Amino acid sequence: MAQGRKSSSKFELGQKLKEIIFSSQGFPIFLSFTTLAVLFVLFRMKNVEMDYKISKSNRDIEKVLLDNKELKAKNARMLSTDKLRRLASIHHLDQPKQDQIIVIP
Repeated sequence: MAQGRKSSSKFELGQKLKEIIFSSQGFPIFLSFTTLAVLFVLFRMKNVEMDYKISKSNRDIEKVLLDNKELKAKNARMLSTDKLRRLASIHHLDQPKQDQIIVIP
């Protein structure tokens, strides 16, 4: 007997809920809340997607900065006076004489 009351009360509650939702006043409210819920989820997903893109961009920037530092260090090593003197001696280069220097104004 108690089982019958529970199922009938659930049925009545469900029927009452359907009447409220699909009534002329309840349906626009239900539709508005549903639309807001979907929009909230979509905006949240877009926010997470943008966070991933920003994180990736920040990692790329850090990588480029590190590469730049390494290239500057390599450039400094290549242009060091010791390295240039060694290369000059390997290729038999001497200091230019006064008549070999051309000044371009």
